[in-house]
Amino acid sequence: MSRNKVSFSWAFKEFIWPRRKIVSIGLVLIVLKSLAGLIIPLQTKTLIDNVVPNKNMDGLYTLILIVVGALIIQAVTSFSLTRLLSVEAQHLISLLRAKVQRKLLKLPINFFDNNKSGALVSRVMTDVEGVRNLVGTGLVQLIGGSITAILSFIWLIKINATMTFVVLVPVLIFAVVMLKAFGVIRPIFKARGKINAEVTGRLTETLNGVRVIKGFNAEEQENKTFEKGVETLFLNVKKSLTATALITSSSTFLIGLASAGIMGIGGYYIMDGSMTIGDFVQFTLLLGFMVAPIVQMSNIGSQLTEAMAGLDRTQELMNMPEEDNPDERTIKLNDITGNMVFDNVSFAYEENKEVLHGISFEAPKGSVTALVGSSGSGKSTIAGLAATFLNPNDGKVTLDGIDLSQVNLSSFRNHLGVVLQDDFLYEGTIRENILFPRPNATEEQLLAAVKGAYVDEFTDRFEEGLDTVIGERGVKLSGGQRQRISIARALLADPKIIILDEATSNLDTESESFIQKSLQELMKYRTTFVIAHRLSTIQKADQILVIEDGNIVERGKHDELIAKKGRYHDLYTYQSRI
Repeated sequence: MSRNKVSFSWAFKEFIWPRRKIVSIGLVLIVLKSLAGLIIPLQTKTLIDNVVPNKNMDGLYTLILIVVGALIIQAVTSFSLTRLLSVEAQHLISLLRAKVQRKLLKLPINFFDNNKSGALVSRVMTDVEGVRNLVGTGLVQLIGGSITAILSFIWLIKINATMTFVVLVPVLIFAVVMLKAFGVIRPIFKARGKINAEVTGRLTETLNGVRVIKGFNAEEQENKTFEKGVETLFLNVKKSLTATALITSSSTFLIGLASAGIMGIGGYYIMDGSMTIGDFVQFTLLLGFMVAPIVQMSNIGSQLTEAMAGLDRTQELMNMPEEDNPDERTIKLNDITGNMVFDNVSFAYEENKEVLHGISFEAPKGSVTALVGSSGSGKSTIAGLAATFLNPNDGKVTLDGIDLSQVNLSSFRNHLGVVLQDDFLYEGTIRENILFPRPNATEEQLLAAVKGAYVDEFTDRFEEGLDTVIGERGVKLSGGQRQRISIARALLADPKIIILDEATSNLDTESESFIQKSLQELMKYRTTFVIAHRLSTIQKADQILVIEDGNIVERGKHDELIAKKGRYHDLYTYQSRI
């Protein structure tokens, strides 16, 4: 119960209160619409008991004018409600999506490592949609329906209190059933959001990895996995439909009972002479105006329940601690020299499972530090710490003597460039991908980066040149071409610190020679960390750190380490024989 209160109070403060003027106008409009809606049943008694028996034509014209006026008011208020609240709700959804996406990008790297991208897309695009039922017509209709029901109830008592209370008993039973059902439905809706996100996430991964799936003839396996996901989603929907069906069927049955009671009691009172036919018809119509909003409230209640379940998940996301904590990261860097020091750094992805143990080394400005070792030894973790993607559990990483754990990440990453193994590229043109870090760069700066990374070596052969569209993740380019675009992007960013992660791990000899030239251009006068499986690419490094099981087991230049005939010598001679 407290969880629901917390979520609703957060939703009220976040979405409804800042739009109180629009919501208030909406409430006024819904009240006008509700009052106008009551005109027809109220005028029915006048028509049946006074106008028709007395053949009062003037009275009939007046009654018709009143009813038409009420219908015009209903039409205008209904249009205004939709135009005002529905449009504002859609505007809010767009703002909230942008806010959630902004929050997502502020979360640490390990959050993304532990969540599927498709599931996160669902968090941004689907979970926030329920807010339209709070700011849109949903909540206002719920309040307007309540007002209509209360006014109808008061008038029904005035017509015949006994008949009203006979009707009230099944309506109250329905209300209790409805409240119980909502208590059951909300967790189902909340679970549905998670299941839907997982299924969407798996489908996104499948589509992104379609070449691997087809290459291993694994279509049937993926089909079964997806079918299992949609089956779980179906079972969840089935549960919610059962609860909703219970509400609908119980409302039909209980309202039917009420109608039967009215027919019996009303018939008795008419025959007794204590109720006119006009009173009976008016009572019946007003009863519809009292019960219809209650039934409508069950539908709106389901929508609000689903909305709150989605907003629960949104609230959880918005409350997550950000990567760049302004309370802890108070130092802003303007210009940097580029001296980086690892001082007794230890790191663990999971508690009690350390992957780095007391790592210490210096990377002076403009130097190249190569990290080598077997797979899983901790090389990428050291690079992640240097890039501030990770934070040490013990020890510290300093830049120009400043502890990086206290530095504003945005100010540090203005001086950082990365070229990763998977060289992520956006769907679009080569030009757009190179301009990614500096969209306002001049044509001269762009062309300097293109030449420096030898991108022009292959774009000159393309009909569209730099404006060639490369497809999703650059599928229309070779691995070497994608890598050179990544290097050009880093050159354009003009950083002081460079992280190169497996930049030449899977390239042909010709591509590698071009990339070696472009890397030499990129590394000039910059503090560089290189992770490389191909040890031939790092022979000129200022220092080589051999990492095994999270420890630095050897360090030195290429010739020194070869002369030692230790682990580096073994790795190098093994590769030379291949």
